[in-house]
Formats: sequence, C-alpha cells, structure tokens
Amino acid sequence: MSDTLTSILNKLLNQPTAPFHEYHVREAIEQLLLDVPHVDLSHDAFGNLLVTYRKGKRRSTPTWVLGAHMDHPAFVKVPNKDEWDFLGGMPKAVVELEENVAQRKEHGDFAPWDFDAVVDNGRVQAPACDDLVGCSVIVAVFKELARLGLDATVHAAFTRAEEVGFLGAWHLGKNWPFGKESVFLSVETSRPVNGAELGEGPMIRVGDRLSIFDNELTKILVSTAMGQGIRVQRCLLDAGACEASALQACGIRSAGVSVPLGNYHNLDDDQVLAPEWVYLEDVQSMVNLLVALVGVDQHGLEERPLEERVSLRMKEFKKHLEAGNSKFEALAV
Repeated sequence: MSDTLTSILNKLLNQPTAPFHEYHVREAIEQLLLDVPHVDLSHDAFGNLLVTYRKGKRRSTPTWVLGAHMDHPAFVKVPNKDEWDFLGGMPKAVVELEENVAQRKEHGDFAPWDFDAVVDNGRVQAPACDDLVGCSVIVAVFKELARLGLDATVHAAFTRAEEVGFLGAWHLGKNWPFGKESVFLSVETSRPVNGAELGEGPMIRVGDRLSIFDNELTKILVSTAMGQGIRVQRCLLDAGACEASALQACGIRSAGVSVPLGNYHNLDDDQVLAPEWVYLEDVQSMVNLLVALVGVDQHGLEERPLEERVSLRMKEFKKHLEAGNSKFEALAV
C-alpha cells in the first residue's frame, strides 16, 4: 500500500496547477483511476471531476462523498492582456517581492512556485501539497477499496477554484448529484493549530473559521479511528476554512479531515517562500482512516445516536423521575 501511495503522490504532486487551470491535475487523476475496477468517472458542468466506487449492494450509512480541490495559489495570466494576477491567499507584499516573482515557473497561462516535489525519508514536500495531497489520499482510497474487493458505495468530488472562494464546491453543492442520503467529507491539508501537531496523525476537524461541522458525522470519524486503532487529533482548525463550510451552506451535511501541513501556502514561520510539506505517515494514516470509514460496517463502530441514548435513560430512570416529580408537586402545594 505504501508503494502505491508513494507513486500516487509522485504523480500528482508533480502536476502544475492554479485556480481555473487544474487540467493537468484532473487528467492525472483520471489516468490513475481509469482502469480501477468498479470505478466510474464523469465531469459536472463546472469541470469538477466526479468519481464513484460501487461494488455489491451494500451501502454504508451514511454514503460518503470525499472531496478535495485540485488548485493551489499561483500566478495566472489576465485574459487578453500581457499581465499576471496572483490568485489565492498569500500576502500581496510577499507575492510582489522581486526575488519571489523570479521563483515562479510558467506553464502557459499560469505560473506556480518553482519547487521540486520530493517524497523521501518519510517526508513529502511539493509546491502544492494543499490540496494535491488530499487528491492523492482519495485516489489511494479508491485503489485500496478495489484491491481489497470491498463491497461498498462511495463517491468523490475533485473540485476546481477552491482557492478563490470555493467556486467548484459551491457549484457542487447547488447541483448535488449524489442523493439526499449522501454526506460530504472535506479531505484537506491544513496548518495545525489549537494543540494539533505535525506527525501526530490526521486531524478530525470539529470545524473551521466559518462553521462547526456535523456532530454525528464527526462522531463516526472518531469512532472509526478508535475502532481501527488509528491515531488521530480532534480539533478546531480555525486558522482557515475548507469546502465543508461551503457544502454546509448549500444544505449538505458535512465534516472535515486534514493532514497536518507545514509551510501553509508556501510560507515558512519567517514568512519566507518555501515548499509545503507533510509527513508520509500522516498521509498513510489518513488513507487507512478513510478506507475503514467506507469499508467497515459503521453500525458496529458508531455509538448509539444521542436521541436513542437519552430515550433509553428515560426508561431506565422512569421510577426515579416519577418519585422526584411527586416531591416537586408536594412542595408546590
């Protein structure tokens, strides 16, 4: 599995990308998934890549839609002009530094930062781990489900133009193609904050800067990790926002997971331009978590819903409740 994950990372992290110019990444993902058994590929009207793994009649409850975006902040040519815009969240003063402008590499109409993608010694670095690592995780999950021959149904959405305001995710949410029973899971790389650390496992997001995520879905993620012995970090990652907030705003139940990310948006702790990086072990643990999430019977992992637990308690303590109520009534006379 690790060899497969490494080859996927090498393939995708070497693809240049920018908001609205995700075609190299999309084509590479399609090539990786094209011949995988039980996998179907399609595009929506916005150009998001939609993928479904379906084998057998078993459907997990809920049915998950794994989501990752294919773009990353970069320079993009202004249409019909000999000018460049920088699209995505980086400080203008940093982007405009002469030495940083010289650190870009043109690929036709766009120019990402010119850093090498390297997977070595347990560490992964690239010009765009965010969110090509997330894309790699989802591809690895689909390949592993097929290799194991697991009966399951799971979807994926590889979205465009996340870095300029969730445009691909918004289109997905407003034109949701997966049915009412399906829920969305953002698969990201994120700066670890609020006690989270690099190398300590995937982060299960309570929420982000914009919203708090679905409590029941978050519980399923935590229960799955506990049941499989996968080390995770449960935390509020409020230093940024992810596509789960966009899908929630469209009325889709959503949750989020992230691989801890170093040098978020290509800036180190001193605000110097640098490649992004993650630990390979954190990435592998994320793959393991998501394979278990869709491949294991959740009814054996999930706690009883809160409503059911309270109802059982009401029956268990009915006599105590009635005895206490009689005292209240006696004092009220």
